Amino acid sequence: MKVFRGLLHPGIAPACALTIGNFDGVHRGHQAMLALLRGEAVQRGVPNCVLTFEPHPRDYFAGLLRRPDIAPARIGTLRDKLAALARCGVDQAVVLRFDTRMAALPPRQFIDTVLVRGLGARYVLVGDDFRFGAQRAGDYATLDAAGTDQGFDVARMQSYEVHGLRVSSSAVRDALGQGRMDDAARLLGRPYAISGHVVHGRKLGRGLGFRTLNLRFQHWKPAASGIFAVLVHGLATAPLAGVANLGVRPSLDPDDVNGGRVLLETYCLDWPAGLGPEGGYGKIVRVELLHKLHDERKYDGLDALQAGIARDCEDARAFFTAMHAQTHRQTTRDRI
Repeated sequence: MKVFRGLLHPGIAPACALTIGNFDGVHRGHQAMLALLRGEAVQRGVPNCVLTFEPHPRDYFAGLLRRPDIAPARIGTLRDKLAALARCGVDQAVVLRFDTRMAALPPRQFIDTVLVRGLGARYVLVGDDFRFGAQRAGDYATLDAAGTDQGFDVARMQSYEVHGLRVSSSAVRDALGQGRMDDAARLLGRPYAISGHVVHGRKLGRGLGFRTLNLRFQHWKPAASGIFAVLVHGLATAPLAGVANLGVRPSLDPDDVNGGRVLLETYCLDWPAGLGPEGGYGKIVRVELLHKLHDERKYDGLDALQAGIARDCEDARAFFTAMHAQTHRQTTRDRI
């Protein structure tokens, strides 16, 4: 998949079948839309393209109004979103910066500047609640009328449901925020995961006997937070069981090396000897958050923190033991 930041790149395809949205989480509804887009692109002999925005438009307006409460919690990082789009067979992703200029574009100017001249859209697929342009004044009817005038097809996809529940980024955020990881996985079509480079931190964990892998979550408001039983991919041939803290580490000084930023800190229950003590740094890993143990806690001192981590490790081991037993029973029933 080719990724472009902005429209002024010679490598952008001169024509495409296009869909537009934030695609936070790339959930099963998004996946169904992308499958439809791929088919329409093949019929027209053009590449398929996703147009998305960074920051999220609601992040922009939250900052403009100084109302952080109205910013949506972020399901995934831009890295994870682009990786998920690539797995869905997207040919081209264009990331536009949502700023003052973009927010002020009237709907018709957005269509002319971005969709027609910028991307050469031959076909545009949107969701049933799609709005665009300054003051969100543009809707499906606006887009359809422009398509008739300017020679591109427009289609609208209705809501996608799983067991009667409308699949949406909001539904995924709710599940993650409430620690319902199985529900989130059903909506996403896969376990919820965060990926990134392992970075250096304060190295406090090694002094407590719990060496951690640190990933930065590049948004101040993650949809999930707390302590989780996890699987780590990318360090060994098989995923490694672990326990992870996603959040801002309330037991530590907010002025530490991470400056209060959101981190995913993961302790592998069984560290591969072949990696050596420093073998994780710089690697790209994917951490699947399978089961929430509890919310973040503030401990009174490092001894209490160390004891708390030890209990979390015991609880994570118990979760994986139960999970493996259930998998074994299911496998046995399948054989019978």
